[in-house]
Amino acid sequence: MSIIVTDDGFRPDDLETGGARRLSLDAMRETNGGGDIALDIPNDADPNEVSAYFDRVSAIVIPFPSFADGRGFSLARQLRQAGYTGRLRASGHVIADQYAHARRVGFDEVEIGEELAARQPEAQWRSRADWRAHDYQKRLQATA
Repeated sequence: MSIIVTDDGFRPDDLETGGARRLSLDAMRETNGGGDIALDIPNDADPNEVSAYFDRVSAIVIPFPSFADGRGFSLARQLRQAGYTGRLRASGHVIADQYAHARRVGFDEVEIGEELAARQPEAQWRSRADWRAHDYQKRLQATA
């Protein structure tokens, strides 16, 4: 079972329990409908192709196969710059230390497994929830 991390802490996965259909990018290419679809895209997807589906999905999920693989961060920023305003979720091996960065590039939430949640409890994630106040620009402005 997945755990969703937001600025408010841990919560259950409402995409899973709320009935959203999770489709891969390949499956989405074959689907004409829209609605409550969570689109799972690879972390090397072409943002221009994904943008064609913005109006047909309720969420986009980007995988992180390793905490050292940052392509998902770049893709999230590109999707936001392309005009995506819906729910954007990072899924997989994102660690608490990366949470503030994930929020800055445009993710709304992070999906982690129970094992990671046990190693990095909610308090560690919540300590990074004030991500706007602790970026390097704020620190530079305070010293100027």
